[in-house]
Amino acid sequence: MKMPLEDLFEDIIGKAQRGLKLSDGEVAAKAGLASSTLTRLRTGSGTRAEVDALARALELKPQPLWESFQRSWEPEPVNVDGLEQVNTDMLGFTVNTYLVWDPSSQSCALFDAGIEPATLLATRDRRNLKLESIFITHTHEDHVAALKEVAAKTSARVFGPSLEPVSGATSVQEGSRFEIGKLKVEARLTNGHSPGGISYVIEGLSVPVAVVGDSLFAGSMGGAPSAYALALTNNREKLMTLPADTVLCPGHGPVTTVGEERQHNPFVGS
Repeated sequence: MKMPLEDLFEDIIGKAQRGLKLSDGEVAAKAGLASSTLTRLRTGSGTRAEVDALARALELKPQPLWESFQRSWEPEPVNVDGLEQVNTDMLGFTVNTYLVWDPSSQSCALFDAGIEPATLLATRDRRNLKLESIFITHTHEDHVAALKEVAAKTSARVFGPSLEPVSGATSVQEGSRFEIGKLKVEARLTNGHSPGGISYVIEGLSVPVAVVGDSLFAGSMGGAPSAYALALTNNREKLMTLPADTVLCPGHGPVTTVGEERQHNPFVGS
């Protein structure tokens, strides 16, 4: 079953508006639109010219925003040997975690712990993986709720952002490097959505992989109302500069690639 996009048109413009700290009236004035037109656009009714004007006012890329308005794009499915997205659910709230392993040895790392450990552990067992380490992208509760239980049941070593300390974890900062069997992992500070958010870039599979937490979503990004400019800069300079075939693994919504986001993401598209 395909995973739906985390953010729709109205979510995207809301995040941009809050990031820029603009009122509805200010957005409408910048776009040269009536306030009633802005309201109508949020309900899914409007023209290309109106959406383009709104994109310019919110400093978003017009073509990707139009695609979001039309709901005409979603990323192509991605299948990489050594990578599995595990979507954990509690009372209808879902979050992604990722198992990444060296296919030659089955040495495995978990990226984020999610909110429901049974699914994670069942996936590990089904794959016959040796879970040796857990890497945390950021410490929002939906990403760490199951951490203590998973760590206790696996004896895996835990790594977490130095700017968002995790009890008992080894601190991770910009440039920290690790290994998963023969795979190489490099940490990049991509904060903005959270104070110390880390993305993990993994080399050694058939394509590069970056586990990005809530820094970036397919066609959108994590909310960053208090550090919007920083979040944008990090996404553009530390994620969009990766090779086009790099698989991006977000905390919510479907997996995507750098190439797709350059073309289809209103926030970071080129």
